[in-house]
Amino acid sequence: MNLIVDVGNTLVKMAVFDSDKIISYRKIPNADFVKSVKSIFAEYVLIQNAIVSNVGAIGHEEIAMLCVFCKVHVLSYASKTPFKNSYATPQTLGVDRIALATAAFYHNPKGNTLVIDAGTCVTYDAINDYGEYLGGAISPGIAMRYKAMHEQTSKLPLLKKKPIMDFIGNTTETSMHSGVVNGICNEIDGIIDQYRSRFINLTVILTGGDAQFLSKRLKNTIFAHSKFLLLGLYHLLEYNKR
Repeated sequence: MNLIVDVGNTLVKMAVFDSDKIISYRKIPNADFVKSVKSIFAEYVLIQNAIVSNVGAIGHEEIAMLCVFCKVHVLSYASKTPFKNSYATPQTLGVDRIALATAAFYHNPKGNTLVIDAGTCVTYDAINDYGEYLGGAISPGIAMRYKAMHEQTSKLPLLKKKPIMDFIGNTTETSMHSGVVNGICNEIDGIIDQYRSRFINLTVILTGGDAQFLSKRLKNTIFAHSKFLLLGLYHLLEYNKR
């Protein structure tokens, strides 16, 4: 069994894999990391290896504690990857994007793939049909857009995402909702169109916390997969065992 740990800015996602199947999944606050690790190993005593994707939200002490229970691979730009990395600055490539590129490589090994991760930021990552990671783009996510309008102005309220009835807002709040929701959907659809104009038979995968909310509102046909990054981490752990 393998333990997959994805540490975000505020939440940790943990999944136990038996072969390539998720048999346990939990999402917890970062502050509960130690308690949750102990609980998982008490329940799944056959876990022998773990991989950690950490954006910096947990420290060396927590990683060291995990190492007490099993072998741990901390994902970094120096980790082995199954794809050719053509990113100009590989040392700056986020571990989450490495995991997503890996998941895309195994999901569609001989095809062109664009992975869109709609989380705190919206990231776009492309792998071509030669198994080469090309790069992509990073833009603000939904919550970040609402927060920016509130914090960078004196009067706009802080709102949470909400479906829009019409792209023309007739109040300040509905105008803000239209700007964020309609704006991000048009951004994603436009970027998908750009990639499809260059890459034939492009597979598009949407993942991340806002994937389900956005998938119903996009005009492009996509494959939504909420745990795509965890699958990428699983494949990276297996690849780095060799």
